[in-house]
Amino acid sequence: MAVKIGLALGSGSARGWAHIGVIRSLQDEGIKIDLVCGTSIGAVVAGAYAADFLDPMDQWIRELTWADILGFMDVTLPRSGLIEGGKIINYFRENLSDSAIEDLSIPFAAVATDLKTGQEIWLQKGSLMDAIRASMSLPGILTPHQQNAQWLVDGGLVNPVPVSLCRAMGADVVIAVNLNSDIMGKRRFTRMPDQRPPENQPMEDLTLPRKLAAFFNGKLRKTNLSIFKRYGQLSQDRGPSLFEVIAMSINIMQDRITRQRLAGEPPEVLVSPRLNHIGLLEFNRAAEAIEEGRLAMNRMMPLLKDMLE
Repeated sequence: MAVKIGLALGSGSARGWAHIGVIRSLQDEGIKIDLVCGTSIGAVVAGAYAADFLDPMDQWIRELTWADILGFMDVTLPRSGLIEGGKIINYFRENLSDSAIEDLSIPFAAVATDLKTGQEIWLQKGSLMDAIRASMSLPGILTPHQQNAQWLVDGGLVNPVPVSLCRAMGADVVIAVNLNSDIMGKRRFTRMPDQRPPENQPMEDLTLPRKLAAFFNGKLRKTNLSIFKRYGQLSQDRGPSLFEVIAMSINIMQDRITRQRLAGEPPEVLVSPRLNHIGLLEFNRAAEAIEEGRLAMNRMMPLLKDMLE
């Protein structure tokens, strides 16, 4: 009986492009992936692989710039999240794929969290893009995703590296990718490029993406902009910006939960790319992340081959 290989791709925002490098390494060695699951950005890459649009995604993300990233940020009133998330999902629907999960070429599942109960939700049927959108709803950043009577948020709150889901789907050998292994206490937060307006340009005249950049950097000046006024006026000398607080808090939480889950549910092969130099929203550094993912999988390849033999 053939051994089933499952790939469990973990959460980690922009660091998640490293998952593509892991898959490329396995493809280079001719190792067949029989099923794939993911949490948050891991669900994005897992879905792309299962729906056979990893190649166009790879090409697209390597060309991303800060302007592109900001352009996808559909800012909303800070009620349940800063960004609506519709722009990026609609882009995926129109340019990549929105198959039903049941129709994918290989089994796929994503992890989300029920905001009301805290329950871990496994998304294994229905719209692929809806599953991805729910799994990547980073609290405070992306608004929750409504599915029937549930409001779903990022699966990283409960299962950052979904080894348990991979086993439940029938994997005999689980290759797990942990993007959070070296993020605490080592990396310095990388700010987005300074997008402050020229001295003669009022903040009110800026586009929403540029307002958002200033907001994330904690560099908003006193204005009558009610949306941002209450949330963004932290300067460097007064402490971290709101976005830094959210980002680092999520890092702390996911680091602790990841350690606990992996201790209780160890995979056969644990891949840990070294990604502490890539910030939470630095999606424009895809080439670096992909290469590190490939290198990290290559380091574990002898172990995997011995296991399969």
